[in-house]
Amino acid sequence: MHDKTLAQLSAGLASGEFSSVELTRHFLDRIQRLDATYNSFITVTGSEALAAASAADAKRANGNTVPPLCGVPIVHKDIFCTAGVRTSCASKMLDNFIPPYSATVVENFIDAGAVVLGKTNMDEFAMGSSNETSWYGPVHNPWDTDTVPGGSSGGSAAAVAARLTPAATASDTGGSIRQPAALCGISGLKPTYGRVSRWGMIAFASSLDQGGPLARTAEDLALMMNVMASFDPRDSTSLDLAVPDYTADLDASIEGLRIGIPKEYFDAGLNPKTAEAVQNAIRELEKLGATVHDISLPHSSLSVPAYYVIAPAEASANLSRFDGVRYGHRCENPADLHDLYMRSRAEGFGDEVKRRILVGTYCLSAGYYDAYYNKAQQVRRLIKQDFVNAFEQVDLILGPTCPNPAFAFGSKGDNPVAMYLEDIYTISTNLAGLPGMSIPCGFVDAKPVGLQIIGNYFDEARMLNLAHQFQQVTDWHERSPEGIA
Repeated sequence: MHDKTLAQLSAGLASGEFSSVELTRHFLDRIQRLDATYNSFITVTGSEALAAASAADAKRANGNTVPPLCGVPIVHKDIFCTAGVRTSCASKMLDNFIPPYSATVVENFIDAGAVVLGKTNMDEFAMGSSNETSWYGPVHNPWDTDTVPGGSSGGSAAAVAARLTPAATASDTGGSIRQPAALCGISGLKPTYGRVSRWGMIAFASSLDQGGPLARTAEDLALMMNVMASFDPRDSTSLDLAVPDYTADLDASIEGLRIGIPKEYFDAGLNPKTAEAVQNAIRELEKLGATVHDISLPHSSLSVPAYYVIAPAEASANLSRFDGVRYGHRCENPADLHDLYMRSRAEGFGDEVKRRILVGTYCLSAGYYDAYYNKAQQVRRLIKQDFVNAFEQVDLILGPTCPNPAFAFGSKGDNPVAMYLEDIYTISTNLAGLPGMSIPCGFVDAKPVGLQIIGNYFDEARMLNLAHQFQQVTDWHERSPEGIA
């Protein structure tokens, strides 16, 4: 059963090929047997999952009309608050936090009848590109367990790639859905900012964070988006727009679709073998009738420095709430309030989180705000305008998701800048608030690489259509890591 896609599992449940309880037990057994190798889960909710599966089976047995994902197992990244279940953000700071409420995304899947198998590992507070910063240890890439799965949603991506779950929720602040999707050989979508509610998703950088799905195929992403996308009055950044059926146009022709190829994405920093895989994918799309156009995003090289001012600045403000007073880690026997704050935060946060808090606080301090934060926001506006100009010429923008395939553990740990540059092709869409996705398009040195698709605002359906059509004529998305049975 684990070799089936989300869509196939939904169809199998509808036809009675298997029950939700059988399906759930199958995946829980795989998690128990195999996840020690990958460390993709922080919490497994076995009893809750079986109870939800039994309820889903009962609804079908009673002849009730049920949503497509009713009874289908999924997992949530441990950044989404889940009532009664530890939600740690992979940090010692929140190791003991059990929220009394669920995030809107979690509620949406409960309403859809989905079965939640557990919560997945991630970079601490979503800060990282390799899933090496988790308090619970690194996640291992199923394609090569000596390499990283990408971050920060590495646990969700690895769980999907290892067939421990058919799909997963994730979050993307600077590429944290698309990058692990690329490195783990699966599909991932970062929606337009405001399309998926952030209420109950623990904040890293509030103007950049966006929840989205990870799965094996574009069709599966569309099914997930039909549940995740919604207007939420509790989220001040949620947009009150009608949500389309993302599966409706998957089979539409892409004849005449205008694809833009930014020259800046094929520079000296891109692995030549990755470039070749991406170019081969673009040629496949040309065979399907799409037209290719050279474009320029002249300020794209400034996305990394702008992001690493804006994101840490917002993080320093968001993480100030973790002070050892109301919830989370609290140091033992504090001498006074100052000691409580200092030791609780020093003990609770990891090195990468501390690094970003310090950078962000510095950038927001008196005398430096205009020189750094304000200037970065001005650059952000230029990056957004580049995309506005580009979408006057083309319908979608394509390029590599990451410059390189998965890298070895520890190979970039001593050089944060080298680590940050792994997000060079993904960050600009977060700064602009645009949707972006990654789908498998080939291999480099036996490791998967991803094709990035960037759309105009609220153009997720067109992106999914292009991705689905590509996956109808290629089999990269069907391949699985060696030893996955």
